[in-house]
Amino acid sequence: MKNRIKIVLFSIFLLVIFALALLGLSRVKVDDFHKAAVIFVVDASASNVKDLPEQKQLIRQLCSMLDPEDHIKILRVSEDSYIIYEGSPQSTSEIRKSMEQFTKYDSKEYGTAYGLSLKKAFNHSLNMYNEGYVPAVVVVGDLENEGDVTKQINWETLPDEVKSVQKQAENFSMMFLYAAPEKLDIVKETLAPVLGEDKLVLGNKATATKSLRKFLNAIGR
Repeated sequence: MKNRIKIVLFSIFLLVIFALALLGLSRVKVDDFHKAAVIFVVDASASNVKDLPEQKQLIRQLCSMLDPEDHIKILRVSEDSYIIYEGSPQSTSEIRKSMEQFTKYDSKEYGTAYGLSLKKAFNHSLNMYNEGYVPAVVVVGDLENEGDVTKQINWETLPDEVKSVQKQAENFSMMFLYAAPEKLDIVKETLAPVLGEDKLVLGNKATATKSLRKFLNAIGR
């Protein structure tokens, strides 16, 4: 009789433990993984050439922190802008070779088509969003507007362009790295009202590396 009571009590104890475990699991918030599409804009113009080796290293560092399911595109910007790499952020060798080969300084080029490159980056962001990615644009360079005025950043229209992307692509974010503090201040004043503090990441030469973690948070990592 005593043994039967012990068995019953032990069974009740196990049931209670099992129920508590199920209750605990039901309260655990599971973070949904959303693959990201990061569009890099890399400045290969004369004014930025001295910092370019360090910037390319930082880009590779950020790529190593992304997930294999993520997707990246790298846009070279100088007098013109075009894609020099697209694919997995984990293809380290291909990324390195592409940047080494296609970001070399060309003395025949003059200007920095940041405005054109951003328009292209925004279009790529929308396309990738439609493919199921969380899009982000990362601008790496000094943000100097030089050359053809029609290809430069129009700071008056840029907020509306970003707002348009934001309306169509949920959780869109941007990061600007390596520009001088006064340039980054213009970015802050211009885009913070649109993107907010969480979706706009800024980093000058001294703080660029620390900005990577904040960027990962911005894309939901």
